[in-house]
Amino acid sequence: MFINTQSDTDSFTEGEAQLPEAMAFWIEEPGVGVLRRQPVARAGDGDVLVRTSYTGISRGTESSVFLGRVPASEHDRMRAPFQEGDLPGPVKYGYLNVGVVEQGPAALRGRTVFTLFPHQSAFVVPADAVVPVPEGVPARRAVLAGAVETAVNVLWDAGPVIGDRVTIVGAGMIGCSIARLLQRIPGVDVVLVDVDASRREVADRLGVGFADAANAPGDRDLVINTSGSDAGLRLALESVVTDGEVIEASWYGDRPATLMLGADFHSRRLTIRSSQVGAVAARRRGTRTTRDRLMLALDLLHDDAFDALLTGHSSWRDLPAVMAALADGRSGDLCHTIDWEDAA
Repeated sequence: MFINTQSDTDSFTEGEAQLPEAMAFWIEEPGVGVLRRQPVARAGDGDVLVRTSYTGISRGTESSVFLGRVPASEHDRMRAPFQEGDLPGPVKYGYLNVGVVEQGPAALRGRTVFTLFPHQSAFVVPADAVVPVPEGVPARRAVLAGAVETAVNVLWDAGPVIGDRVTIVGAGMIGCSIARLLQRIPGVDVVLVDVDASRREVADRLGVGFADAANAPGDRDLVINTSGSDAGLRLALESVVTDGEVIEASWYGDRPATLMLGADFHSRRLTIRSSQVGAVAARRRGTRTTRDRLMLALDLLHDDAFDALLTGHSSWRDLPAVMAALADGRSGDLCHTIDWEDAA
């Protein structure tokens, strides 16, 4: 279910009513999305006012949030950096935002920046919360920074080396981002595995191999599961070499996963290790910050091949319907971007 509304500002105080307004997407309750007008705070010293150009939908996490499938135990850990409200709702949630700085320090004014801010047409944040998008990276492509940042962290956790045979199970936005970064390591054989045969075309554009689940190659030095399914994790365990390691990069929300830990799991001495973007991978935590990681991700987006992941695009007016379609599986987009250019 979705609702597309524009609420008024009658409840604002007289002082608040004089503030400029922005349009924002809120989850009223699980499965119900709305558009609200809300005031934008005045930019103070050390702040920036950003006018949003594009936001991106992080399909896996945002679908779980939209449908209310975040366990209560994870509500605090799953908070987005600039979230308003609390899970399961009403809540304003999201973290893939690219816009232009209209007010703030001279060095940032007029710059296109990436911010971990929800779906909203304009907003004010501290200046150190925005990261400039490098020259030559298109603004719409820059919404993929969150996905590429996750891919960087997964690969820091996984530690692939030259010549590895690597399988990524799940050709979604994260899996495809990991595959493209791996493709740039000399001698690495990369195969994306997915139940959706149409993902072969995306794999071709990324320059990596593709196999359906029934024909996934075996004896892989490293297998990374991004499918968000227990079937994908089982396939990963079947595909990895003896004494091998599977990196579990999916997040299941409140859904259980069933595995066969009998059979040859112990005799082959297999390992499952989690990877999560909330903290810098342990191998780099002493030398890199989360800002370093995000800046690296944005620089890696100079690669035109990432445009293959931008498979859907809509006006902000359609965001409630788009989010509902992504959450219930009616849309198969890898990364669906939202255009805010005329939302002033």
